[in-house]
Amino acid sequence: MERERKEGRKEGRKEGRKEGRKEGRKEGRRKEGRKEGRKEGRRKRDRTCKMWNLVTGQEIVTLKGHPNNVVSVKYCSSSCLVFSVSTSYIKVWDIRDSAKCVRTLTSSGQVVSGDACAGTTPRTVTVAQGEYQINQIALNPSGSVLYAASGNTVRTWDLNRMTALGKLTGHIGSVMCLTVGQSLLGKDQVITGSKDHYVKVFDVAEGMLGNLGPAHNFEPPHYDGIECLAIQGDQIPNAHKDWVCALAYVPGRPMLLSACRGGMLKVWNVDNFTPIGEVRGHESPINAICTNSRHIFTASSDMTVKIWSAKVGKKR
Repeated sequence: MERERKEGRKEGRKEGRKEGRKEGRKEGRRKEGRKEGRKEGRRKRDRTCKMWNLVTGQEIVTLKGHPNNVVSVKYCSSSCLVFSVSTSYIKVWDIRDSAKCVRTLTSSGQVVSGDACAGTTPRTVTVAQGEYQINQIALNPSGSVLYAASGNTVRTWDLNRMTALGKLTGHIGSVMCLTVGQSLLGKDQVITGSKDHYVKVFDVAEGMLGNLGPAHNFEPPHYDGIECLAIQGDQIPNAHKDWVCALAYVPGRPMLLSACRGGMLKVWNVDNFTPIGEVRGHESPINAICTNSRHIFTASSDMTVKIWSAKVGKKR
């Protein structure tokens, strides 16, 4: 009887060790699976630009073939052209012709007919010699001129002839953002924000060639880099505890929107720059704001785009 009990305990220990090893192998496979899943998720950044129907929320078309992440997109309603930025390239898409890439513009001012990145399969990390990363683009109100921020300058493009015109100079750090309006004299008023902490104003005449310096600097400078910008007026107070990284106006209303890396979205009266209200828009940094007469769109590092009602300030 005693021998049987000993044998039973021995068998039990063996079974326990076997089960332990089995569970250990399972846990190892589970950990490895989670690790592989994280890698796969990172690999699935698809380098595309998508167009959406804002009424139905359905995807219309996907614009493919960018060498790396798409960092800026603009649409010109008068020409039905879409401009998408990736690394040192601006791809020009004609959405009337099956979303075809008709031109490729480079940061150095070169123009390539068709899609210069069509054969790009692996992700491009480096920028070609003589080129610079393009950080943002903007169209003038008439849609005839495109402004592209790269390096310490902003290059101007004549979209009627698809040719490079000149440069806006004066920053000593990378130009990270820009917005374009119209001055009282009918010129393009280009406002730029840079890593050198300064916001500069350029008055650009039609067909301007060569280099053009700023007409005005906003003082005092920001004491952190500026990443996203849409400004009218002289200066913004110390609005957020976190880095202010996006600004935009609500069309037809005296309202300014500001967003920060903490995910807060604030509304300001533009007549006296006093706060109207605030809401936590995202749990991660808000990287961009876009507006129309009815809606506010916020894009965040949490990989979501939220749509807000401009009338009541609530998320839809």
